Formats: sequence, structure tokens, C-alpha cells
Amino acid sequence: MQRIRLGAAALNQIPLDWNGNVSRIASACEEARRRQISILCCPELCISGYGCEDAFHASGVLVTAMEMLLELEQHSRGLVVAVGLPVRWAGGIYNGAALIADGEILGIAAKQHLAGDGLHYEPRWFRHWPSGQREVVSVAGRQLPFGDIRFDCGGVRIGFEICEDAWVADRPGARLATRGVDVVLNPSASHFAFSKDDIRRRIVLEGARAFASAYVLANLLGNESGRIVYDGSTLIADPSGIVSSGQRFSFADVSVVDGDVDIDAIRLMQSRRISRSSLSDDCDVISHDFSFYPLSPRDTLHGGDSRDGWERCEEVGLRKKEEFTRAVALGLMDSLRKSKSCGFVVSASGGADSSAVICLIAIGIALVTQEHKFDAVARLGLTLLPSSPYGLLGGSYQDQFVQRLVAEVLTCVYQSTVNSSQLTKESAKTLASSVGARFHEFDVEPMVQKYEELAESVIGRKLSWEHDDLARQNIQARVRAPGVWLLANIYNAMLVATSNRSEVAVGYATMDGDTAGGIAPIAGIDKAFLRDWLVWIEQEGPHGIGPLSAMKAVNIQQPTAELRPASEGQTDEADLMPYEVLDRIERFAIRDKQMPVVIWEQLVCEFPQHDAAILGHWTERFFLLWSRNQWKRERLAPSFHLDDESLDPKTWCRFPILSGGFSRELEDLRVNASARGVHW
Repeated sequence: MQRIRLGAAALNQIPLDWNGNVSRIASACEEARRRQISILCCPELCISGYGCEDAFHASGVLVTAMEMLLELEQHSRGLVVAVGLPVRWAGGIYNGAALIADGEILGIAAKQHLAGDGLHYEPRWFRHWPSGQREVVSVAGRQLPFGDIRFDCGGVRIGFEICEDAWVADRPGARLATRGVDVVLNPSASHFAFSKDDIRRRIVLEGARAFASAYVLANLLGNESGRIVYDGSTLIADPSGIVSSGQRFSFADVSVVDGDVDIDAIRLMQSRRISRSSLSDDCDVISHDFSFYPLSPRDTLHGGDSRDGWERCEEVGLRKKEEFTRAVALGLMDSLRKSKSCGFVVSASGGADSSAVICLIAIGIALVTQEHKFDAVARLGLTLLPSSPYGLLGGSYQDQFVQRLVAEVLTCVYQSTVNSSQLTKESAKTLASSVGARFHEFDVEPMVQKYEELAESVIGRKLSWEHDDLARQNIQARVRAPGVWLLANIYNAMLVATSNRSEVAVGYATMDGDTAGGIAPIAGIDKAFLRDWLVWIEQEGPHGIGPLSAMKAVNIQQPTAELRPASEGQTDEADLMPYEVLDRIERFAIRDKQMPVVIWEQLVCEFPQHDAAILGHWTERFFLLWSRNQWKRERLAPSFHLDDESLDPKTWCRFPILSGGFSRELEDLRVNASARGVHW
């Protein structure tokens, strides 16, 4: 029996943060030695950072990446370590994974399949490597093997699938299996999306079984470059199943999981399952005389499922709420410290959207405190320390230390006009108080009146709701931006925009008003889910934190912009359509690329409680508003990617700013509806 200990490191890296990235890799190596891990896999492009964008084309970036690789040699003593970096070879740039063994770089494997869909633009920077091709690359005067290569370290054969390589039908692992590989390493930069980790686990498990090998996946962690959140998934498997899995959504810089595998048992499985006709061809094998840590019987109990309890829940709806909470909270906390901001400022309306943002910030601080205790201050990058810590740390909203941190980080401002209600003011104030945030009120009505007077002096008449409805609504939203921007500047804080995806789709937002901010954390989620999530926050809350009863005052309200006189009873859904219908149209139209008449036919079946004519009107309204408002989506603050329904035009959903507005398609809808006796 030859048992070896494998490790996977989730790293919270930053693009082009050379010293910081290498330091975190070195820390992972140190932790691996402490745990007697022999083979450690680090994430894809972890030396440079995955999100370098067009900086990958800079020759200085490629040179520095190689210099950092050389620095890592000294940190690999006693280990076999895989690290990712960009590599220039023969006029092209490649996505590589270098293997370092006990202080010596052995070679660099190249990624064979590039991610070029959705969020990913790898073909813009990299070339794919042809299967079976082997070359050499120069590193500080040394000629190192490069390409489709294997490694033999102390008799254990190692091969690579680099992220996307494992997500395609023609997986390199299948060819590695016929070449006798014992361990497949998968350095990944696999972005978070709802339920995606289930697919990732299946890929790892199926790879281990199909290839009759051990399989190690190491993913990036955190908000690496601004828009994408990585969950830090770390997985180790062998043909019998998952050996180890690490905690996701950690707030640590480095998170290492380890697990023991039996190489003799793996090879026995290979002899039964794998046809190894090409095993005798060893020209692609780079050998190194490596000594593995001897594992005593008590040492072989490593591994297991280190995930939080909520991840084992089989209720899909609950898992989605937990994933949303933790992904956005992690994205926000990383944005805070990596931007070197001193806090967040939120224009708190007392409604669902701003309340959701406030909750997510408070939850993020509570989660950081749970994980890092009193070191949470340093973890958040704060320079202004709270007074001496007091109270027990449970990580809930009510913990005194958590509330003290929230008070340092989060400022809420309620900005009232004559159309604002006492209910929304009290809701905003109560929520801020419940989580410990600072709360202020600005009366912006005098500024609204001043702007209206200026306009009236130009147009020569009084503004009225009958003739100037939209303009009068928008000026109220716009005058709220300068004050909170000023406060954010004074506090050196980040102003948070509160737009959600449903409103982004139809442009139901005032540019330079409620869209103002440096980050838009809920712009990737629909309003129907958000309202359901807020009820969950009120009644149950995230695992380990619990409910927040103050949300009841928000949840009992109908969402409203409060920009018209109260006597008009303005609500968002009356202005638009029911959110569940809007979100369904959006999915059909934008995600599934269906045309208006097809969508209308499906809506008639799915929403029998609504008249077919009003469903047709709503369908037409969605397409008109969608087409008119692409310019708004282009100007929104960065949001976090959460699923395949993102509307972010810079990373996911491109649409022309100027278009025909679906005029022919909408005419087709009306003709088909008219033929069925339906008119609107």
C-alpha cells in the first residue's frame, strides 16, 4: 500500500499583485508542509491573477510572471506544487500550469481548451495548445519541457486538466489515463453561479472514476478582479468517490484541503479499466526523484467533507438563498478591502432593494467575524479600530462586536422629499439600527423645488404632474445622488447602487440618481427572488446567523419609488407589471432568445390568472423598454455574476444601444393576437 497525501489550495488572489500573490502561494506551501501534503495543486493563473484582461498582452507582465515562478522554487521544498501563469512561446501566449518539485521547476503544461463563452474571453489573450504536441520554453536561460506533458515524481505519474479542459467532451484526462497517469491536477478559475458546484463535483468524480486516477481541483477564491466571485471550491477524489472537499466562500486568503489516496489501489483499478496501449511511449514524461512523506496509520485519517452544513441541504430553494447571501457578501467584503475603501454608504429608501444591500453588508461583516474573530478588523482592511472588543462572538446581527464593526463600515442615509412616507423612513431607520449602522436623514425637498423653479423660469410655465410626470419623478431621484456621493467622499467610502436586475432590464431607474454608485451588488438578481429572499432573512436567515425581524417592516410594503404624490398610490408593479411576469418575460427574451409572439403564447399558458390581452401588452412593453434602455445598462456600476441570466453588457449580455426596437416582431405579435380575437 502506497498512500500519499494530496492537497488543494483555494487562493484569494489579485490581478498583477505580484508580491501578494506569491506570498499567498508560499503560505499555502507552508500549510501543506505542516499537514504533510506531498502534492499540492494551486488555482489557474494564480501567479499573475486570472482577471488581468488585456494586461496579458503586456510583455512586462509575462516577464514578471516568469520571475515570480522562479521565486516560488524556494517555497516548494519538500513538495510537488502546481502553479498557474501565462507563458509566451513562439509568438503566442498560453495558459500554463508549472510543476515545481522540491525546489526545481520541472516543466509547464499548457491548457488545451480555452473558455470563450459567457464571462470568459480567453481566446482574446491565449492560444489553445494542440493535444500531443511537446516543445521547450526558456525560463531564465533554462530550457523546460512545455505543452502536453506528464510528470513522474518519485514513481507517481501526474498530468493536468486546466479548468475548461475538464468541461469539454474531449477531455485530456481520457488520454492521460491511457498513458498511465496516477494523479490528475486541475488548477481552476471557475466562477460562481447558482448550483454550479454540483456540476463541478460531478466533473471531478466522473473524472476520477473514468480515468481510474486520483483527481485534485483547486479553485480561486473571492472577488478577484471586480465582477466575478469565486467560491474557492477544493475537491479531492479517487475512483471510489470524493475523498475531501473544502469549505466554500471563506474569507481567508488561503484555504487548504487535504486527502489521502492509495496509489497501489488506483493502479489496480487502472489495470482493470484502462487500455494502456501507449504506455510504453514515455517521451512526454519528465521524471524527478521525489520522496513522499511517510504516512503512519494515524496520519491516514485526513480528508472528509469540510463544507458547511447548509451545503448538504437538498432543498434547492434554500441552497440558492444561502449561495446568494454568501457569494454577494464575499464579493462586497473583498471589494471593500481590495479597493482600500474605508466603508460603504447606502441611500436607504426603506424599500426592498436598499434594505437587501444593507442586510448583505451586515451579513458579510458577521460572516467575517465568525471566521476571523477579533482579527476581522484587519481582514476588512480597516485602519480605524473599534474600541476594545467586548461581548461574545457568535456572528449574529446582535453581537456587540459585529455591530461595532458595522457602525465603522456602513452609513445609511434616508433622503426625504414631500412624497416620502413616515413608513419608509421608520423602516430604514429601524433596519439600520438593528444591524448597527450609522443612520442620517437628508431633507432634499428644498433642492427639488429649486431645480423645478430653475426649469420653470426657462420654459415659462409651472411644472405639473399631468404634463411633466417623468421629469418630476427623475429630479427627485437625481438630487439624492450628490449628497451621498459627498458623504462617501468624506468617509473615503464606496457608494453602493441599489438597482436590481428586473429594473435594469426595463430601465426602471434614474441614471445619476438611484443608479449612482461604485458597485451594484444586486444588479445580477431578479426582484421576485429578492423579495422572497428578504422574507427568508426576516424569518430564518443564513445558517449560523439567523433571522432579522426588523425586515418585517420592509416586507409588508408594496415596492414603490415614492416619487409621485402619496394620493396616487404609486407602486413599482403598477408602473411596470407584476415582477413574476416581468422576470419570466426577461428569461424567455434575453436568456432563451425567444421572440415576442412565442413568449406571449407561453405566458398565456403559465399565467391564466391574467387576461391574454394584458399579457400581450406587458410583453410588448418589455421589448420596447428593453430596447430603449441599453444605454442605461452600459452605464451601470459593476455587479456580481450570479447565473446565466446576467444582463451585464460588459461580460455577458451584449445588445446594440441603437436598434430597430423589435418593431417587426411586435407587429407579428399583434397580428397573431388579433387573429385570436385578442387586442390591447
